[in-house]
Amino acid sequence: MSFKNDKLVGDFWGGLAAMLVALPSAIAFGVTIYASIGPAYAGLGALAGILGATALGLVAPSLGGTNRLITAPCAPAAAVLSAFAIELVRQDVDPVFIVLMLTALGLVAGLIQLLLGFMGIGSLIKYIPFPVVSGYLTGVGLIIIGSQIPKFLGVFGSQSLWRTLISPESWQWQSPVIGAVTAGVMLGAPLITRVVPAAILGLLAGVATYFGLGYFVDPSMLVLEGNKLIIGPLGGSASSMFEAITGRWREIGELKLSQIGALMGTALTLAVLLSIDTLKTAVVLDALTRSRHDSNRELVAQGLGNVASACAGGMPGAGQMGATLVNLASGGQTRVSGVIEGVLSLVAFLALGAFIAWIPVAALAGILIVVGIRMIDSHSLHLLQSPWTMLDFVVIVVVVAVALAYSLIAASAVGIALAMFLFIREQLTGTLIRNKVEGSARFSKRVRLGHEMELLERRGERTIILELQGSLFFGTKDQLFTSLEPELSQRTYVVLDMRRVQSVDVTAVHLLSQIKDSLVERGAFLVFSGLAHTLPNGRTIAELFSQMELTTASDQVKVFAGLDDAVEWVEDQILGESLLVAAELPPLEIYEMELFQDSKEEALIALVECLERRSVAKDDRVFSAGDAADQLYLIRKGAVRISVPVPGKDFSRHRLTYGRGDFVGGMSFITKAARFSSDATAMEDTELYVLRRESFEMLREQHRRLAFQLIEAIARVLALRLSYADKELLAMQE
Repeated sequence: MSFKNDKLVGDFWGGLAAMLVALPSAIAFGVTIYASIGPAYAGLGALAGILGATALGLVAPSLGGTNRLITAPCAPAAAVLSAFAIELVRQDVDPVFIVLMLTALGLVAGLIQLLLGFMGIGSLIKYIPFPVVSGYLTGVGLIIIGSQIPKFLGVFGSQSLWRTLISPESWQWQSPVIGAVTAGVMLGAPLITRVVPAAILGLLAGVATYFGLGYFVDPSMLVLEGNKLIIGPLGGSASSMFEAITGRWREIGELKLSQIGALMGTALTLAVLLSIDTLKTAVVLDALTRSRHDSNRELVAQGLGNVASACAGGMPGAGQMGATLVNLASGGQTRVSGVIEGVLSLVAFLALGAFIAWIPVAALAGILIVVGIRMIDSHSLHLLQSPWTMLDFVVIVVVVAVALAYSLIAASAVGIALAMFLFIREQLTGTLIRNKVEGSARFSKRVRLGHEMELLERRGERTIILELQGSLFFGTKDQLFTSLEPELSQRTYVVLDMRRVQSVDVTAVHLLSQIKDSLVERGAFLVFSGLAHTLPNGRTIAELFSQMELTTASDQVKVFAGLDDAVEWVEDQILGESLLVAAELPPLEIYEMELFQDSKEEALIALVECLERRSVAKDDRVFSAGDAADQLYLIRKGAVRISVPVPGKDFSRHRLTYGRGDFVGGMSFITKAARFSSDATAMEDTELYVLRRESFEMLREQHRRLAFQLIEAIARVLALRLSYADKELLAMQE
């Protein structure tokens, strides 16, 4: 309960501080828009700003998914609507009709935002890289500082920052004093107490300083009317607000569908600007609070907020950076702070206008300057310490420069373009080939007999195996072709493992098609593995290859689930084997097995008397993990697959496959292991010789030499397998 109360208190202070920043701006934006119609409409503009702050503050946070985000009338909306109103005035359109068109424009823009949210467009914001966010943060911070310095110095109106700085005679000394006190208290307050937000303490200190200067130094500061140092009277009442809401819609029926359609271009521009402004603010908020917002939900909420604002006669808006950061700095924790900001905007207009009127503009400027300074990402300077991150720092600098010279939206576009360039550069400098080995150094999990392994080693140069990684696209196709070109004229089997490939574009598929054609002309094979894994875009490489007819147009293109299956198929081709031929071969007799090729006939006769003949149907178990490891299995016909159960899972990992003429369980038989640690399954109908340990013990008593030869032969084969495994591991590490 105490934790919830702390959150609510923080939300109240944050909402209050945000209202103190957002409401004066909303009034100024509204006046800017409606004064374009005529001086008589300035009051209606102030009311539209207040209604917008109220409606947006109540609706958007209630439905949105971003904590601490403050939605209020903003500069992009003021710029678009002012230009729209000025254009209609030039066309001699009736002022009342212009007001209706402004309302309709805000309504249509809100509906477009709803559509963008439902279409999932907001999700694209998550792909903005960190250098862009860092540059945007710094750019916003500098823009906030630059916009507040004139107010901090007591210069009001449209005078530029540069003109203000070189014209000290225009400064009003009271403002810098008030702003400095406010900023100083805001910076020092956390060292003393955290009960009351630093921004609120700074604001109260600024107000107290203002009245102190007015009482002791300059009594003219205590006059409300015409005093530019303070916010000034808001004006208005509940009745005037109600009249604005109802009166706006009495004539809305006069608008025709064609006139609404004519708004679509401007409405789309406004909707996109408001959406970018909101989502950028949300991204900055994520960076500052280590949180994650729901972009599409936020767009839907913003759209509904702008629709509600238009219905109430207010101006549209977006997630406002300055008010949001003040909310964060003042203790705001949840979306409730945004709702409180909306409620307090209404309350302030109806009941607290006299109090808010006395808040010094310089005090608000001091708060925003501190917030702006904190937004500057000074940690990005560390990127200068390494040549690897130098270009990332350049992206940050360019984003900041464009933001200051043009606009934040232009800065975002430039930053994303540069980030794409950096991504392509990284892909070009990265290694596409993870591993490249010949067939003589990479073998399948199918255990071969000694003479087969010798043959595979001798003919290993016919096979090249490449494990690819990263992205196959137009930027890396040259690297891929450079790696494959020397192999195309001398290899019979080119195996490409795609398991670690993250993306493939049409250009890369076209290159692979050319490689396929080159191999087919020579009668060689292109073998793929690992095409079935799902890419980040939700598709599989197999789907794309099939669509482009890369894997379906020729019998000399083979596709396998895993690299081991692909290598096993290549080995079978080299050995001149196939499952069909192997299945037709008769079961081996004991003297035909490679293990006993040097044994004498009388010894083998004694051994046969100790052996048990066993038949195992396809897919049946030869033995299971946990069975007593007291038997050696000699494979007369068929194949046995060894797999290791994965703890806590209902599947096993393929370890090895043994075929006709080989044996299974040799290691356990020699070491006298108590239990098998793996499963053995017949891959086809299989015939076995089974030597039990007690039978072997009896054989050893009667034929010591034969028993010794048997153990020696098993150990020799196991050692040979281990040497091949070592060779393969070394090749994979190179």
